[in-house]
Amino acid sequence: MARPMTVGFDSVLNGCRLLPVLTVPSTAMAGPLADALAAGGARCAEVTFRTPGAERVLKAMAAHGGLVVGAGTVLTPEQAERAVAAGARFVVSPAFDEEVVAKCRELGVPVVPGIATATELMRALKAGLDTVKHFPAEPLGGLRTLQALAAPFPRTRFVPTGGIDASRLAAYLAHPAVLAVGGSWMATTDHLERGDYKDIRRLTAEAVEAVEAVEAVEAVEAVEAVEAVEAVEAVEAVEAVEAVEGSMT
Repeated sequence: MARPMTVGFDSVLNGCRLLPVLTVPSTAMAGPLADALAAGGARCAEVTFRTPGAERVLKAMAAHGGLVVGAGTVLTPEQAERAVAAGARFVVSPAFDEEVVAKCRELGVPVVPGIATATELMRALKAGLDTVKHFPAEPLGGLRTLQALAAPFPRTRFVPTGGIDASRLAAYLAHPAVLAVGGSWMATTDHLERGDYKDIRRLTAEAVEAVEAVEAVEAVEAVEAVEAVEAVEAVEAVEAVEAVEGSMT
């Protein structure tokens, strides 16, 4: 039997750079939570397999239709299989595990393993992966550590997660190696237990605005870079014409 074609993680995210990481105590919370996240502008979410009902929560949120939902804290191939059966579009693991990676490839879903060191990153790259989760990002030294890892591995994309909050979001997103940023501050267990979906929506909307601000700066910088190249090419073209004209006189 032919192995299913695995879609890239960036293709599944489809431009989504904010990844709410959710630990949901009750299946009954899944619908209101998905509504609040989507209303705040989120387009994707990661449901962690840290609770007994995680599989049912994932299934309910995947059925919502407004979010691309994946599974997080996946530790075994069996969990990966259950997650995909429940509707997970991607799988995230806190560490690199060959069996989990192999199972996800068999299932045709992108997998993003966690790495903390250059050695772990090299193992992931040798396994054919190009996107990894930098975890736990802040306890490991934050953006400075990510920059140090990205420098010798320029083609690697990172999804930093762990200890990141709203105050650090923009700084991580501004790094060119960062594909998306994961965080739980938008929808904490405390929010869910209080039923405070209004605050979840507010925090999500603020985070989305921060993402959009970073992307607006990037767009301006991209235009300026193109204009700078065009200006140099225009000068070179003029100089070339003048050189030709000079040779003819």
